[in-house]
This record gives sequence, C-alpha cells and structure tokens, in this order.
Amino acid sequence: MHQKLTAWIIKHPILVILLTLLLVVTATYGARLLVFESDYRVFFGSDNPQLNAYESIQKIYNKSDNVAFIIAPQDGRIFTRERLEAIRALTEESWQIPFSTRVDSITNYQYSYADGDDLIVEDLALEPLAMDQAALERARRIAINEPLLRNKLISPDGHVTIVNTTVQLPGVNPVEEIPQVATKVRELRDQFLARNPGVTVHLSGMVMMNNSFAEASLADSTTLVPLMFLIVALTIGLLLRTITGTLSTLLVVLFSIAVTMGIAGWTGFYLTAPSASAPTMILTLAVADCIHILTTLFYEMRNGVEKRQAILDSLRINYQPIFLTSITTAIGFLSMNFSDSPPFRDLGNLVAIGVMLAFLFSVTLFPALLALLPLKVKPHKARGDLMMHFADFVVHNRRWLLPVTSLIMIAFMLFLPQNRLNDDFVKYFDTTVPFRQATDFMQENISGMATMEISLDSGTSGGINDPVFLQKLDQLSQWLRDQPETDHVNTLSDTLKRLSRNMHGDRDDWYRLPDSRELAAQYLLLYEMSLPYGLDLNNQLNVDKSSTRLVATFNNMTSNEQIQLEQRVRDWLASHAPDYTATIASPALMFAHISQRNIRSMLLGVTLALILISLLLGVALRSLKFGLISLLPNLTPAAVGFGAWYFINGQVGLALSVVAGMTLGIVVDDTVHFLSKYLRARRERNADAHAAVRYAFSSVGRALWITTLVLVGGFLVLAQSSFKVNADMGLLTALTILIALAIDFLFLPPLLMLLDHHSTHGTDKERENTHVT
Repeated sequence: MHQKLTAWIIKHPILVILLTLLLVVTATYGARLLVFESDYRVFFGSDNPQLNAYESIQKIYNKSDNVAFIIAPQDGRIFTRERLEAIRALTEESWQIPFSTRVDSITNYQYSYADGDDLIVEDLALEPLAMDQAALERARRIAINEPLLRNKLISPDGHVTIVNTTVQLPGVNPVEEIPQVATKVRELRDQFLARNPGVTVHLSGMVMMNNSFAEASLADSTTLVPLMFLIVALTIGLLLRTITGTLSTLLVVLFSIAVTMGIAGWTGFYLTAPSASAPTMILTLAVADCIHILTTLFYEMRNGVEKRQAILDSLRINYQPIFLTSITTAIGFLSMNFSDSPPFRDLGNLVAIGVMLAFLFSVTLFPALLALLPLKVKPHKARGDLMMHFADFVVHNRRWLLPVTSLIMIAFMLFLPQNRLNDDFVKYFDTTVPFRQATDFMQENISGMATMEISLDSGTSGGINDPVFLQKLDQLSQWLRDQPETDHVNTLSDTLKRLSRNMHGDRDDWYRLPDSRELAAQYLLLYEMSLPYGLDLNNQLNVDKSSTRLVATFNNMTSNEQIQLEQRVRDWLASHAPDYTATIASPALMFAHISQRNIRSMLLGVTLALILISLLLGVALRSLKFGLISLLPNLTPAAVGFGAWYFINGQVGLALSVVAGMTLGIVVDDTVHFLSKYLRARRERNADAHAAVRYAFSSVGRALWITTLVLVGGFLVLAQSSFKVNADMGLLTALTILIALAIDFLFLPPLLMLLDHHSTHGTDKERENTHVT
C-alpha cells in the first residue's frame, strides 16, 4: 500500500507540495492563539494536595505573592537620612505597582510604643530627612532587633534591606498581568537607581519568578532553536554532502514544528517553560526519519539505481522501521501524560504530535521534494568503509565484547539507586538569570525564599485571643526559630507581646503574652484601630478571628530537606497542639512534593509504554524472540544513563523524572533500524548471524551514528537552556541517546550472534569471512 502511495507522490510532486502547504498554512494560523502561562501554579494539577492546601490558606488570608526590592548600598549604610528617604519614597511609589495590596519596609514599619497612658503607633521613619543622628541610630537599633523585621526586611548587620510589595493578581488574564507588574517594578527600580547612585537593587519574589519562566523561555526560543537549525543544516550538509537533502530535511522539520504549534493553538494548549521546549525536541527528532531515507537513497544511487527508483526503494526499505520508531517515540512521550505536572504532560503531547507529523511529512513531502529538486550522486560500487571495519571488529571480538559491555552496563546501573530524589525550585534557573542572582543575594544577606505558611485554627470564633492558644502559637514560633534552617518567623504572638510591653510603660519584663482572653482582644482592637490602610492584620487573621497564619522563612533548602522539616512540624503539632487544626502549605512545599509524586506516577506511565512498545516490536518483527531481545537495548540505556547521572549531579528532580519515559521511545530508533536490517539479511538473503550483523552495520550503521549525532547535538543545545529544568532534561536525554548507540553497536550484535545461531551454514572460518551485499 505505501509503495503505491510513494509512486503516486513521485509522479505528482507539485500537487503533494501544494496540499502540504495548504495544511501547513491552515494549521499554523492557529499558532496566533498560543499564550504563555508563567504562573508557577501551572506546574501543579488541580488535584494536587499541596496546591489545594495553599489555595485554601490564600482564600482565608490575603494572598502572599510578592515583589521584593533588595536594596544594597555599596558602602553598607542604610540608616542615613538620604538612604531612608529613598527607601520611604520607593515604599510610597510601590503602591503604583498594578494589583499591589500591601507594601512593607523598614520606613513604614508600624512601630508601637507607650507615651504616658497612650499607645502610639507610627512609621519607624516617617520623615527621614528630619531625623537627627540619635533618631537614626535609634531606628537602626529597633530595626535590627525587632523579630518582625530582622532577617525579613533588614539584614542582621543592617547593611541590606527589602521593600516588599504584596501583589494580588486577579488571574483573569495572567498573560498580561505578570508582565504588567514586572514592567512597572523595573521602571521603579531604574528610577530609584537614577536618583540614588552607589546603590544596587535586586528584584526577587514570586511574581518575578513567574516572569522569569516566560523570559527564560523566550530567550531559549530566540537562541536555542536557531542554533539547532544551524547544527542540523551543518550536520546533514557536511556528512551527507547534499544541498537538496539538507533543504528538504529543514522544510520537513520546519513544517512539523509549525503544524504542531498551530494545532496546539487551535486545541487550546498554552505554553509554559517546559512545553516551550517542544520545538527544539521536534526539530531534533524529525531529522532522524529524513537521514535514514537519505542514506539508503544515496546507497542505492551510488550503486547505479535511477533517482526515482532509488526513492521508491528507500521508502520501501525504511517505511516500517521509520513508522515503528515514530510510533514508539510518540508512545514514550505520551507516557508523560502520567506526570503529575501539567506542563510536562503538554510537552509530551506536543512532541508526540510533532513526531507523527514528522513521519507523515517524511513519507509524503520529503520524497516529493527529492523527486522534484535536482539530486546528483556519482555512481560507484560500495567499498569497504569505516562501518565495515567496525562490523569486522565487532564480529571478531564478539566473545569478549558481550561480557565486558554487560559488566560496564551493570556497573553503572548499580549506581542508579544512589541518586537522590531532590529539587530546589530557586535553582530551576541558572546563575545567568537575574531572578536567580537576586534570590541568591537575598539568601546570603537576609533570608531565603523557601517559606512555610501554617494556618492554626482554634475552632471557635475569637479563639485566637485564648491564652492557651496564644501560648501554643508562641511555643510553635519559638520552636521554629530554634530550627537550624530558619531565617525568620512572622507570628501574631510577637505582636501581642510587644503590645503588652507597650501597655505597661515599655517595661521589658512585660514582654509577654496577655494572661486573659479579654485583655488580648483589647490589645488587638486598639492596635488595629491605629494601623493605616494597607498595613492591617488581615494577612495574619481570618474574619472571625478563629485562626491565625504563621509564616516561617527558611534558607533555600532542597525538596528533601523541606519535606523532612514539614514532617517535623507536623510531629510537633501532633505532640504539643493536638486540639487545634493546622494547615501547612507554601509554593516551596508544593515544588518539594511534586518531584516525588511525579516519580511514582511516571513509573506507571513508563511501564505501560514499555508494554505497548514491546507488543509493537514483537508484531512488527514477527518474532516473540526478537521482541524480547529488543527489550535489553531499549531498557538499559535509561538505567545506565541514570547510573552515570550519579557521577554528574546525583540528584533527580522534577524534570529528570520524565526522562525515562521520553527516552524509552527515542532509543528504540537505533534498535528497530538495526534489527530490521539484521532480520532482512537473515530472512530475505539467508545470511547467517555474523553476515547479517555485517549487513546491518553496512546498510544502516552510518545513518544511526549520524542521527545519534544530530539527536545528541539537539539535546545538548537544550542543555544550554537558562531554565535548568530543561537543561538537565536535555543533558540526561543526550547522554542516554549516546549510551543507546553504544549499546546497539557493542552489546546488541554480540548478543544476536550468541542467541540467534540456528540455520547458519559453513564453518566458523567461512562465517567469519562471509559478507552480505
């Protein structure tokens, strides 16, 4: 059937090209509907328990998404009149940031103190330019000693400070909302720097992290994709020496990407940092089909076959293995639908669509272009080349190659369990990204971005004023401060202790919690009535004052460390506050849990993909035996790759948890093409196992190492991404593909010669010297 289709295509190439262009234009028009979703919440499915817990806290209290201006004078002096005035001005201007609901800084911190019988609540630095040296020193002393400010808005040494703006994004149009905030924030930063030379300002916070997802992906798309196109063009042009083949391959690749992204737009996909790498992956994978067709085509033409017949022969020989590799690659990527992270599901679906489109264009558009465009190959008989020498090496050394390669593979696989399931969401960006630089600077000087929000519910209206409840809250706060990971704890109990001291003439011996419910309620009411707009306690208390939110900030921990700390908190609550209901959540915890959830779900996906691929190979190869043999070179590359990863990094996070499923389909390419040529020699040419191995190397070996070179090159380009999730995924995938070629060249042939020794003819010496042409 496919031979008749190929013959028709070669006979009507212009019509095929026009129909393809019509499809491409129609589909690509949908790409205009694509939008980039940069909210970190897109990494979590709607059923994710950590996301649901976090959103439940956000509904009770004010949202805590933020932008942090990290201000670092080069001389290390914050508490001067000019610097405090600059910070006061920036604090006031930050209210201009779209969707801002609160601005906190050392200048507008609501400092309370006693004045006779009165409680005074005012900005710590209301008019900085009017402050004398004593007032400046007093403000500095208060700031670096106040628990609510130290390691939150001011460094312990008082040399770096933060202006923190809380932002409540409507979520109606995230595509515009986040860039809108980022643009205004950068405008304010630039204005601040222009007015205040000698000061450095870094930008961090959850909103800036969201914006970095989009910017990192945009930077990748403008650099990595063009670089990959260049690598493909150079590889095909230099190794196959064909302008027509190079141009035709690039068109197949370009159309595959364009139609895929168009379909994504029509069907309502949105782009995220992981799924935005789909074009690079499609570009890489689409090349393999064309290279196999081209190498066979040139092989036939060099042996004197006329171009059109050579195209027919090439498609006849390669149609089944190309289809098999395409469908198995698609299955591998579709297994990513078992991922707990929607962006990786989208990535898998987009690449699966792109791979099948690449197959469609490779067997329709590609032969039409080759038939229409000039293509000249100088005829000559095949002569011994590098692959034949390599084949001879493998056949002659089969007896030691099999055990040695087996031992090397097993040795690496033994290190697979040594990898740690770990992640650090701040390090999703490499050190060239401004957000990462800002967050690292903040970690070194004030605090990390890892937080834990604990909503403690008393169960009764007004229950937060109960002295027993407040004692438990204070004990929890103190226990958290005693943990080695903790940078800061923001808790209501500190406010009440300060108010108690204020109401007793600022005597330090009264820095303690009120001993009655009524007194606590009075203190809070008096304090809240004194607070200005935007600086109330709604971010700490719910409406009926039955629960309060405690926010602990930690240094930037790995996911394992965060999960262990979360369990310690839960254990403390179970032991010391069993009568109260606690909800624990934060973006950091969400990212900490997603990797482990993803590993479990992807194991199921990989298992199902393996079953499907095995069935397909068994049916296609018409042999249960060879279907089972193929499992070894298909399964071991990922296991060996993860074993080698232990020596490279040793940590497996969110991105790497999907690599096994991704590569499962890709590595089948080498195995299918090698086995199909091997079986063709055995079945059609009655060759023995040794000669069949030589035939496989001579007919498909060159195509395999060229496609591997392109695949490895493509994923190594992806490994240069500033979004480290994509970079690690690209590096490990490239490593796995390279390992797959080594296994198919050095392990599979000796295995075949060991297990497939029936129906051979002649003596060992005769078999050693037998070649199939």
